Amino acid sequence: MIFDEYYIKSLIRSVHDWPAPGVIFRDITPLFQSPKAHRMVIDSLIQRYVDTEITHIAALDARGFLPGAVIAYALNKPLVLLRKQGKLPAETETETYDLEYGQATIEVQRGALDPGNSVLLIDDLIATGGTLLAAATLIRRLGAHVYEAAAIIDLPDLGGSTKLQDANIPTFTLCAF
Repeated sequence: MIFDEYYIKSLIRSVHDWPAPGVIFRDITPLFQSPKAHRMVIDSLIQRYVDTEITHIAALDARGFLPGAVIAYALNKPLVLLRKQGKLPAETETETYDLEYGQATIEVQRGALDPGNSVLLIDDLIATGGTLLAAATLIRRLGAHVYEAAAIIDLPDLGGSTKLQDANIPTFTLCAF
Protein backbone atom coordinates (compact mmCIF):
# COMPACT_ATOMS: atom_id res chain seq x y z
CA MET A 1 0.00 0.00 0.00
CA ILE A 2 1.41 3.38 -0.99
CA PHE A 3 1.47 6.10 1.66
CA ASP A 4 -0.98 8.92 0.89
CA GLU A 5 -0.22 11.98 3.02
CA TYR A 6 -3.37 13.81 1.91
CA TYR A 7 -5.57 10.88 2.87
CA ILE A 8 -3.91 10.60 6.28
CA LYS A 9 -4.22 14.34 6.92
CA SER A 10 -7.90 14.26 5.92
CA LEU A 11 -8.59 11.82 8.77
CA ILE A 12 -6.79 13.75 11.50
CA ARG A 13 -9.42 15.69 13.43
CA SER A 14 -8.68 19.24 14.63
CA VAL A 15 -10.26 20.00 18.00
CA HIS A 16 -10.12 23.70 18.85
CA ASP A 17 -9.57 24.98 22.41
CA TRP A 18 -8.73 21.56 23.84
CA PRO A 19 -7.26 20.80 26.32
CA ALA A 20 -6.85 24.54 26.89
CA PRO A 21 -8.09 27.72 25.20
CA GLY A 22 -6.08 28.60 22.08
CA VAL A 23 -4.79 25.04 21.53
CA ILE A 24 -5.70 23.12 18.38
CA PHE A 25 -5.50 19.45 19.35
CA ARG A 26 -4.68 17.09 16.46
CA ASP A 27 -6.68 13.93 17.18
CA ILE A 28 -5.25 10.78 15.60
CA THR A 29 -8.02 8.42 16.79
CA PRO A 30 -9.82 8.55 13.41
CA LEU A 31 -6.65 7.09 11.83
CA PHE A 32 -7.00 4.02 14.01
CA GLN A 33 -10.71 3.73 13.24
CA SER A 34 -9.82 3.33 9.56
CA PRO A 35 -8.09 -0.01 8.89
CA LYS A 36 -6.68 1.41 5.63
CA ALA A 37 -5.19 4.49 7.32
CA HIS A 38 -3.94 2.49 10.31
CA ARG A 39 -2.13 0.05 8.02
CA MET A 40 -0.75 2.89 5.87
CA VAL A 41 0.73 4.71 8.89
CA ILE A 42 2.16 1.63 10.59
CA ASP A 43 3.53 0.06 7.39
CA SER A 44 5.26 3.32 6.46
CA LEU A 45 6.99 3.49 9.82
CA ILE A 46 7.93 -0.19 9.81
CA GLN A 47 9.46 0.11 6.34
CA ARG A 48 11.53 3.09 7.43
CA TYR A 49 13.12 1.19 10.34
CA VAL A 50 13.22 -2.43 9.15
CA ASP A 51 16.92 -2.40 8.19
CA THR A 52 18.36 -0.14 10.89
CA GLU A 53 20.55 -0.76 13.92
CA ILE A 54 17.85 0.16 16.43
CA THR A 55 17.72 -2.22 19.37
CA HIS A 56 14.63 -0.87 21.19
CA ILE A 57 11.40 1.01 20.53
CA ALA A 58 10.47 3.58 23.19
CA ALA A 59 6.85 4.71 23.10
CA LEU A 60 5.51 7.78 24.87
CA ASP A 61 2.38 7.78 27.04
CA ALA A 62 -0.26 7.48 25.81
CA ARG A 63 -0.86 7.97 22.10
CA GLY A 64 2.70 6.91 21.25
CA PHE A 65 1.82 3.49 22.67
CA LEU A 66 -0.53 2.85 19.73
CA PRO A 67 2.04 2.87 16.91
CA GLY A 68 4.96 1.99 19.21
CA ALA A 69 3.62 -1.40 20.30
CA VAL A 70 2.78 -2.48 16.76
CA ILE A 71 6.15 -1.33 15.39
CA ALA A 72 8.06 -3.10 18.17
CA TYR A 73 6.12 -6.28 17.46
CA ALA A 74 6.66 -6.06 13.69
CA LEU A 75 10.39 -5.35 14.04
CA ASN A 76 10.82 -7.91 16.84
CA LYS A 77 12.32 -5.28 19.18
CA PRO A 78 11.79 -4.75 22.91
CA LEU A 79 9.24 -2.06 23.78
CA VAL A 80 10.15 0.49 26.45
CA LEU A 81 7.31 2.52 27.93
CA LEU A 82 7.83 6.15 28.87
CA ARG A 83 4.90 6.91 31.16
CA LYS A 84 3.35 9.78 33.01
CA GLN A 85 4.60 10.13 36.57
CA GLY A 86 3.29 7.55 39.03
CA LYS A 87 2.24 4.93 36.45
CA LEU A 88 5.30 2.62 36.51
CA PRO A 89 6.14 0.21 39.32
CA ALA A 90 9.64 -0.26 40.71
CA GLU A 91 12.47 2.27 40.56
CA THR A 92 12.25 4.91 37.85
CA GLU A 93 14.13 7.82 36.37
CA THR A 94 12.01 10.97 35.98
CA GLU A 95 12.17 14.11 33.88
CA THR A 96 9.92 17.19 34.08
CA TYR A 97 9.29 19.27 30.97
CA ASP A 98 7.12 22.05 29.59
CA LEU A 99 4.10 21.38 27.38
CA GLU A 100 2.40 23.71 24.95
CA TYR A 101 -0.24 24.20 27.66
CA GLY A 102 1.44 23.36 30.99
CA GLN A 103 4.04 21.11 32.58
CA ALA A 104 4.37 17.33 32.97
CA THR A 105 6.74 14.62 34.18
CA ILE A 106 7.56 11.32 32.47
CA GLU A 107 9.32 8.26 33.81
CA VAL A 108 11.13 5.19 32.57
CA GLN A 109 11.98 2.13 34.62
CA ARG A 110 15.60 1.78 35.63
CA GLY A 111 17.13 -1.14 33.79
CA ALA A 112 14.78 -0.79 30.78
CA LEU A 113 17.78 0.13 28.62
CA ASP A 114 21.47 -0.64 28.72
CA PRO A 115 24.44 1.48 27.70
CA GLY A 116 24.95 1.23 23.96
CA ASN A 117 21.32 0.49 23.07
CA SER A 118 20.02 2.37 20.03
CA VAL A 119 16.48 3.60 20.65
CA LEU A 120 13.73 4.73 18.31
CA LEU A 121 11.38 7.18 20.07
CA ILE A 122 7.75 7.03 18.94
CA ASP A 123 4.97 9.51 19.70
CA ASP A 124 1.83 10.68 17.95
CA LEU A 125 3.08 14.18 17.21
CA ILE A 126 5.85 16.69 17.66
CA ALA A 127 4.55 20.00 19.04
CA THR A 128 6.93 22.02 21.22
CA GLY A 129 9.28 19.03 21.49
CA GLY A 130 9.16 18.96 25.29
CA THR A 131 7.96 15.39 25.66
CA LEU A 132 10.44 13.94 23.19
CA LEU A 133 13.33 16.01 24.61
CA ALA A 134 12.48 14.75 28.11
CA ALA A 135 12.31 11.19 26.77
CA ALA A 136 15.69 11.61 25.08
CA THR A 137 17.15 12.90 28.34
CA LEU A 138 15.91 9.78 30.15
CA ILE A 139 17.23 7.46 27.45
CA ARG A 140 20.63 9.14 27.52
CA ARG A 141 20.66 9.04 31.33
CA LEU A 142 20.35 5.25 31.07
CA GLY A 143 23.37 5.24 28.72
CA ALA A 144 21.48 4.50 25.51
CA HIS A 145 21.55 6.41 22.21
CA VAL A 146 18.53 8.03 20.53
CA TYR A 147 18.49 6.78 16.94
CA GLU A 148 15.59 9.00 15.87
CA ALA A 149 12.34 10.55 17.12
CA ALA A 150 9.41 9.56 14.91
CA ALA A 151 5.82 10.73 14.94
CA ILE A 152 2.78 10.73 12.74
CA ILE A 153 2.39 14.54 12.83
CA ASP A 154 4.75 17.50 13.01
CA LEU A 155 3.49 20.92 14.09
CA PRO A 156 6.47 22.92 12.77
CA ASP A 157 5.07 26.31 13.81
CA LEU A 158 5.54 25.25 17.44
CA GLY A 159 9.27 24.62 16.88
CA GLY A 160 9.61 21.18 18.43
CA SER A 161 11.24 19.43 15.49
CA THR A 162 13.80 22.24 15.28
CA LYS A 163 14.56 21.93 19.02
CA LEU A 164 15.02 18.18 18.62
CA GLN A 165 17.38 18.61 15.68
CA ASP A 166 19.30 21.28 17.62
CA ALA A 167 19.71 18.68 20.39
CA ASN A 168 21.19 16.23 17.83
CA ILE A 169 18.04 14.11 17.69
CA PRO A 170 17.07 13.28 14.11
CA THR A 171 13.33 13.46 13.49
CA PHE A 172 10.89 11.88 11.08
CA THR A 173 7.17 12.53 10.65
CA LEU A 174 4.61 11.37 8.14
CA CYS A 175 2.81 14.69 7.78
CA ALA A 176 2.78 18.28 9.07
CA PHE A 177 0.14 20.87 9.93
